[in-house]
Amino acid sequence: MEISGKIIVVQEPKTGTSSKTGNPWMMQEYVIEIPGIYPRHFAFTVFGEDRIKQLDIKNGEDLTVQFEIDAREHNGKWYNDFKAYNIVRGQLIPQPVHQVIPNNGEDLPFLPPSTNSDEQLFTNDGSGLPF
Repeated sequence: MEISGKIIVVQEPKTGTSSKTGNPWMMQEYVIEIPGIYPRHFAFTVFGEDRIKQLDIKNGEDLTVQFEIDAREHNGKWYNDFKAYNIVRGQLIPQPVHQVIPNNGEDLPFLPPSTNSDEQLFTNDGSGLPF
């Protein structure tokens, strides 16, 4: 799987020793922001000191992350892991385009006309989000 955007967080590497093999390990976590009207964030990890150095991911970079998804169980709960195995610089995957209409010089998301003038377009939970 692939996802494109801008790296906005580069965590410090974490290290440890495997309880099964006794071998040292290293992993690093990153967050990529996917552009759009409501930008989304995706956290992923790179495992292995060699891979971390090879990919050399920097904060602020625009790139495409190629990753695999796996899940693991711990004490009856399941956790997803998003592990990057490659990145592509300078070749972003196009993201969905949202239709916008101009409004006094501002671009706003297109909302179809309401048939009910009392219909609320936003929730009352204080988030201001339309869902």
